Amino acid sequence: MNHHTAEELQSAINGDEAAFAHLVETYQTPVYNLCCRMLGDPQEAEDAAQESFWRAHQAMKRYDPNRPFITWLLSIAAHYCIDQQRKRRLPIIELDEITEELIPYNAPNPESVVCQSEEEQMLHALLSEMKAQDRAALILRYWYDFSDQEIGKALSCSVSAVKSRLHRARLQMAQKWQSAQQTVTSPERSYDETPTF
Repeated sequence: MNHHTAEELQSAINGDEAAFAHLVETYQTPVYNLCCRMLGDPQEAEDAAQESFWRAHQAMKRYDPNRPFITWLLSIAAHYCIDQQRKRRLPIIELDEITEELIPYNAPNPESVVCQSEEEQMLHALLSEMKAQDRAALILRYWYDFSDQEIGKALSCSVSAVKSRLHRARLQMAQKWQSAQQTVTSPERSYDETPTF
């Protein structure tokens, strides 16, 4: 991914359309991938990514230069996708709390295109059963390496709420993956048998 320069970012903040267009070009893949993981549909993700960039364009004057631009941009995209999820009024499957081991995550490169492989589709099916904010917290942490503080800022909640959301989301993911993978779960299931994402 090409990185923007500080001058280019400042030009975009000052209303330079060419500089903003280059920011879009630079960050369109990670923004699209975040939307795809949140919404699960490539066409919806494309629309959401465009909407996210439009919202960023409208809000450029309010951007805090002390915050990484990509973090700010992905926060806008996550918020928009959460709003879209709420509008859908999809049934939310509440999962029982479990005490089984958490899935160890090895985040794939966010630059790789998502929403195509079978593994991605299965992963999205698991993510889609979570509450939108829990899903956003999980995606921002494990695919985009946001800190608890950055996730809290992105989702407008406290750091302790972020920790709680991540804990609950990891437990749900572990449970759903295990039930999808095998009919009888061995209590001695080891970490190397658990998939990495």
